[in-house]
Amino acid sequence: MPFPSPSRAPSGPRRRALFASAAGAALLVGCSSPGDSGSGTSRSPSATERARARAARDSAGLVERYDAVITVHPALAERLRPLRAAAVRHGEAFRGARGAGSPTASPSPGTSRPSPSLSPPASVPGNEKDALADLAAAERALSDRRTTALLAVPGELARLLASVAAAGAAHAYLLTESAR
Repeated sequence: MPFPSPSRAPSGPRRRALFASAAGAALLVGCSSPGDSGSGTSRSPSATERARARAARDSAGLVERYDAVITVHPALAERLRPLRAAAVRHGEAFRGARGAGSPTASPSPGTSRPSPSLSPPASVPGNEKDALADLAAAERALSDRRTTALLAVPGELARLLASVAAAGAAHAYLLTESAR
């Protein structure tokens, strides 16, 4: 039995691409052997720790971007607060117990350190739609970078990167949709 057509024209392959990339990341992570999930025999622990630290810094930089947009466009605060909170939790997950006292864990805007791996959010567009588009682009770029990075790290960190990359892709989609 055929399904009825949607009432509005689809917004393009974004939704399919989001699910395809998340499914692909999950398949890649699921293909790791049980012995490579953090034993350190085939990969240097320092490389894993560097990847984890970079991911935490990237999350801190993303939180800083959200803070900057919320500061310039307070009317967007309610819509952006859940996405910002997710970025904070992602940074906490990458830091693990080591980052318990980090400023990024604080929910108040403007308290996180800038990330050298994300361009600084020095200028926030004056237009809300453009500010949301910039946030979506940052989420998308970070999601792509994390998807690429998960191939070079052992199991548990790869699974975390895949999960956070999928969340970032979903955030980019939500930001793009809310900018319409």
